[in-house]
Amino acid sequence: MRIQLIAVGSKMPGWVEQGYQQYVKRFPADMPLSLTEIPAGKRGKNADIKRILHKEGELTMAAIPKGNRIVTLEVTGKPWDTPMLASNMEKWQMDGRDVSLLIGGPEGLSPECIAASEQKWSLSPLTLPHPLVRIIVAESLYRAWSVNTNHPYHRE
Repeated sequence: MRIQLIAVGSKMPGWVEQGYQQYVKRFPADMPLSLTEIPAGKRGKNADIKRILHKEGELTMAAIPKGNRIVTLEVTGKPWDTPMLASNMEKWQMDGRDVSLLIGGPEGLSPECIAASEQKWSLSPLTLPHPLVRIIVAESLYRAWSVNTNHPYHRE
């Protein structure tokens, strides 16, 4: 099973790339984690946010390979602790499809992305900085994998 993280935003600071890569390189070959960046629309003083959100949504949906399970990261989603994420990961593997996890921009995800999702996951009721979410998701997924495979990382 391949896991694809699709995130609105590019040109992240070096610490974001370093933190994200720390976990990506730990994933096993049979469960790679990849990142697809969607350019964020320009948000100026008089920006048409609805139009920008729609465009980001179109680009996000176009980046999802046909047949993938879609999981959106949303404040209003279900909070999953590590055992719940590990359980979901096992179900995803049994399902036989690859998984696309969607992270929106400053205003979140477009209604089209939300409507297409099969699961909605909330990392926290807090609004987290989008660059940091990439690292948190990568670490959380790696930890869930380590639980499922009895890897010692989870016990650290």
